[in-house]
Amino acid sequence: MQNFWGWLKPKWTSHKRWIYLFIMAAALAFLGKALYSHWQGIASIQITPPAWACLVFATGITLLAFIWTGYIWGSILQDLGQPVSRTWAAQIYLTTNIAKYLPSNVVHLYGRTVAATEIGVPFGPASLSVVLDTLLMAASGVIVSLLSVPQQQLIFAVLGLIVILVVVHPRILQRLVKFVPQGTKKSQEADPADAIKLERYPLRPLLGQILFILVRSLGFIITLSILTPIDPLLIPKFMSIYTLGWLLGFIIPGVPGGVGVLELVTSTLLSQPVVLTSDQTLSVGLALGAVGIHRLVNTVAEALGAGLATLDMRFPLQRRSRRSRKLKQTAGR
Repeated sequence: MQNFWGWLKPKWTSHKRWIYLFIMAAALAFLGKALYSHWQGIASIQITPPAWACLVFATGITLLAFIWTGYIWGSILQDLGQPVSRTWAAQIYLTTNIAKYLPSNVVHLYGRTVAATEIGVPFGPASLSVVLDTLLMAASGVIVSLLSVPQQQLIFAVLGLIVILVVVHPRILQRLVKFVPQGTKKSQEADPADAIKLERYPLRPLLGQILFILVRSLGFIITLSILTPIDPLLIPKFMSIYTLGWLLGFIIPGVPGGVGVLELVTSTLLSQPVVLTSDQTLSVGLALGAVGIHRLVNTVAEALGAGLATLDMRFPLQRRSRRSRKLKQTAGR
């Protein structure tokens, strides 16, 4: 087995770029074929002025979801014994999140790790917080998507969820922490047990990530409601279908931002008979139009979040000085 992994590792290192490109090209090819086959249905979609207001609302909801998950990352760092500000964590999360559209889909994770080490967080807890955040997000996606998993495949989804929940248990993490690289020479000399302290199960961050998934799904449902009436009883089903598409785009390596995978999976499930109900389905053109508009809403929300967070970090002193002047003026009166 060691000989096999020793042979596989250099092969993977030298060819992973081409593997990533192949996966992304395949997803975009299937999506492109679907768009070409159903372009008439997509072209017939019309957005009215009230619908534009709904899109603005959906963008705001999606932006709030990204801000919230930044706070969750800060909470994970605090649970690891690092006294960081959740506001700072949200700012870093928003400014690095846009980098997930770069090739390899891991640049944003590296950026958060580096940003944490720059303010004094040891490399071990910094990298572990990013890994834990990713695992909890994946677990949350599995939980929400269980509602749309076919019954014959439910056992595999549940088993996958159990594996993830076991891996993030503090006792398991303490055993895995020795395999986390410690970065600089100074951090290597430090005792990992002193640097990483996760004393309880990360239930609070897990619940926070579930809320993040639900809010993002709500943004998609608002977008979908612009194009077609939605039965309120089917909202949980729409949420789980969207989450399943997002989850596959999230976990498949080499697909920047899940582009192509999310759209293909979500539109396919929405247009398949029996997935929603036994007698209700959406046309392929309508489903593709909904996921395409949602991708635009999602990207705009991420760009707004990155821009606002950058401005907030660049001009904090001016804000504080203005506040202090106002306080002095009030005290003088």
